[in-house]
Amino acid sequence: MKPLLGAVADDFTGATDLANMLARAGMRTVLALGKPAAGDPVPQAEAVVVALKSRTAPVTEAVDDSVASWRWLAAAGAEQCYFKYCSTFDSTHEGNIGPVAAALMDETVADFTVYCPAFPEAGRTIYQGHLFVFAQPLDESPLKDHPLTPMTDANLARWLSPQLGGAEVGLIGFPDVEAGAAAIQARMAALKAKGVRHAVVDALTDGHLAALGEACEGMPFVTAGSGLGLGLPGNFARAGRLVGGQADQLPEIAGETVLLSGSCSAATNAQVARWEADGRPTLRLDPIALAEGSFTAATAWEWMQAQNSPALVAATQPPEKVRETQAKLGTEQAADLVEATLSAIAIMARDAGVQRFIVAGGETSGAVTSALGVQRLSVGPQIAPGVPWCATLDAQPIALALKSGNFGAESFFADALETAP
Repeated sequence: MKPLLGAVADDFTGATDLANMLARAGMRTVLALGKPAAGDPVPQAEAVVVALKSRTAPVTEAVDDSVASWRWLAAAGAEQCYFKYCSTFDSTHEGNIGPVAAALMDETVADFTVYCPAFPEAGRTIYQGHLFVFAQPLDESPLKDHPLTPMTDANLARWLSPQLGGAEVGLIGFPDVEAGAAAIQARMAALKAKGVRHAVVDALTDGHLAALGEACEGMPFVTAGSGLGLGLPGNFARAGRLVGGQADQLPEIAGETVLLSGSCSAATNAQVARWEADGRPTLRLDPIALAEGSFTAATAWEWMQAQNSPALVAATQPPEKVRETQAKLGTEQAADLVEATLSAIAIMARDAGVQRFIVAGGETSGAVTSALGVQRLSVGPQIAPGVPWCATLDAQPIALALKSGNFGAESFFADALETAP
């Protein structure tokens, strides 16, 4: 079985998010974590999603890793390239969405592509080219406060154009999307006739994403959040090219569960607070104490072992506390300390026989899975929109729930425990 769809995701939780969508839509999907090495075997699956840690990497590194990942997928026979980024379009004026998209367009010899981070099930919609988080424009929502990629403009074309060297970014607006796939394709053709190669697409419902997916049939390259993953598999299904049957089953994995949180999003702050308020064991990490050496990963692991139920170690902080910490330590050092500490805890837990991990935060998930040496994951049932349980393909598999900071209900950690394989 060769991959029909090859996806390159700019962070680990985003990759699991997309893999969840593809599996729900009937494609047998495998996650490949980290940039593959030349000659690495490509998993037997209908869709393969490469999870990179490139969202906040230097632009050149992000481009090089993304191109290398696509070449690996293309060599295995993948027919359509999907560049997946965050549903809040997390990026800066320099990148990395625009430069990576431009490079992958060149690789796939695409003359046109779409940009659609919409994910209506999680409250992310696009209207007149502006991204909304539920009822709020992105730049007025709590998500504007991301510590590494603060989003200060909800107009996606205006945000994207500088990343593309000032290239014009068109709009495929609500009337065309509401009218269906044929109208979307007609608008694409009109933009291409004017020399426009990039277009933001409105989407307010899953039906709009399904229509966009149908309109993208045969396109060599698309870009989107995970939502478009609901629409693209139908093209292969209608052509009779999918195996069919349930695509999101996992083996049973017993044992203890460890919970780790490095995200400082508003959603994760609420989730950690809910877990704590419910009387569940919670240990708050202080990056200042980590920097001073007065608290270590070993101390945290000893505390977790002393608990009588699943315990959460969290470096999650509200925005004002994040800014205070960054002012004292610097943004990069503060992030590195948290990631290194949570990764060290994960290694200690695995070495002690723990086989299930719940991890909150894209950067944190990337660090933890890298530390654990995880390379391939099969995709299982959904915990919350955009967040599935996954399992390694080893003889003794490890189960992982890798949550984007912005996703999940306040009860997410308890929900994940209840649905664990």
